[in-house]
Amino acid sequence: MRFPRARLLIFAKAPEPGAVKTRLIPRLGAQAAADLARHLLLQTVERHARARLCPIQLWCAPDTRHPLFAALAAEFRLTLHAQGEGDLGRRMCNATRAALRRGEPAVLIGTDCPELDSVAVACALRWLGRGSAAVLGPAADGGYVLMGLRRLDPRLFRGIAWGGPRVLEQTRARLRSLGWRWRELPVMRDLDRPEDLPGSALEDQLQHRFAAQIGEHQNGDPPQGPADRGAATPTETVAAPKQHTEDDP
Repeated sequence: MRFPRARLLIFAKAPEPGAVKTRLIPRLGAQAAADLARHLLLQTVERHARARLCPIQLWCAPDTRHPLFAALAAEFRLTLHAQGEGDLGRRMCNATRAALRRGEPAVLIGTDCPELDSVAVACALRWLGRGSAAVLGPAADGGYVLMGLRRLDPRLFRGIAWGGPRVLEQTRARLRSLGWRWRELPVMRDLDRPEDLPGSALEDQLQHRFAAQIGEHQNGDPPQGPADRGAATPTETVAAPKQHTEDDP
């Protein structure tokens, strides 16, 4: 592994119909939305486990008991952790605190961004190792798809309007108020809203394409996710924001 002391924290929900991708249900239906969530989870775990950048922790909701979580842990040697109670900020804060307890840099991601490949995660880990206090992966919808940290301040996660268009803006403001230097990856697009879907043909393909992959995985075959290609490639030329003081707005 290139970063054996780091930890990659993957936040995931059990892909049960009606409980995941709820904003896509009016367009896809509950079962197809759950199939999409399952596919994205399989793709995310396989992609980053195959890269062998660092140990991976799968942070599960509502708990770790879903059979798919156990199957992924066995196949890819992940550790399973329950997200616990509270809003998203509290759960992310607790997970990051646990990972940083022994001084390891932590990178936290979800499963909704097919563009977030191992190149981007490696870049974030490299920047953290070179002294950046934080790394953000901006999302096109105003949130972020990646948060990397070398240290923790709970204020990064408190009072954020999770799920809204100002998450990234509010997080940047918190970083400025803390006086931390951070780096940012290129903007990426996640799959969370109907307008994020690549096209109307997806609805017709979901059941056949994803059901086949899910069936293969349940029968013991490795999930067949796409290779890491086509995503925006981060470079060392991304400008780091200037350091700010506690007095900045």
